[in-house]
Amino acid sequence: MAHLVAPSILSADFGHLARDVQMLHRSQADWFHIDVMDGVFVPNISFGLPIVEVVARESSKFKDVHLMTSLPERFIRAFRKAGADGLTVHVEVVTHLHRCIQEIKAEGMRAGVALNPATPVSAVEDILPDLDLVLIMTVNPGFGGQHFIPQSLDRIQRMRRLIDRINPTVLLQVDGGIKTGNALDVLRAGADVLVSGSGVFSSPDPAAEIALLKGLKANNLMA
Repeated sequence: MAHLVAPSILSADFGHLARDVQMLHRSQADWFHIDVMDGVFVPNISFGLPIVEVVARESSKFKDVHLMTSLPERFIRAFRKAGADGLTVHVEVVTHLHRCIQEIKAEGMRAGVALNPATPVSAVEDILPDLDLVLIMTVNPGFGGQHFIPQSLDRIQRMRRLIDRINPTVLLQVDGGIKTGNALDVLRAGADVLVSGSGVFSSPDPAAEIALLKGLKANNLMA
C-alpha cells in the first residue's frame, strides 16, 4: 500500500487554526495527527477536546488522536464524541491495555498503541493481534520541533518484522523529527504512516512539503 502522511497540528498556527486545518484538508495529507498532552505523562500541556471538535468541523479527513496522557481510558467516549476516528494510547501508562483497546474499538475507532524511545518493541507483542496501529516515537514525547533519534531506524525495522509476523494488517506509524530529508530512510525501515509537525509547518509552503512527503514512491524505497 502507499504510505500515508499525517501532519501534526501541534505545530499549526493556533491564532489561525481553522485556516491551517482547511489548508490540510485541501492538501495531499491523508490524516490529521492530533497530539493531546496533559502535563503529567509528558512535561507539556497542549490541547484537548475542543480542538478535536474544530478539526472535525472543518474537515472530513481521518482524525488520528494521540493521547500523551495519564488515564487515557477515562476519555475514550469523549474523544469519539468530539470527532476522533482513531485513538492511540501509550503502553507505558495503561494498566489494563487489552481492556482499553477493546473499549476504543467498541466506540467505533481504530485502536493504536504508542511506544516511547526507551520502551522495547516487544512491549506490544501480545496485544498486536488486537491493534490497528502501532506508533513508534522517534523523539521523547512532549514537545514539537525535536531532532529524530538516529537509533530509531533499528527500532522501526524490528517493529516492522514483529508486525509482519503477528498481524500484518497493523499500520506502523512513526512520529518525531520527520522531515523530507529523513522520511525516505523511515519508509525504507518499514513505516506506513509518517507524522510530521514542524517539518510541515515550518516550511514556507506546507502543502508543497506534504506533497513531497506523499510523493516518495514505493518503487524508490529499495536501497
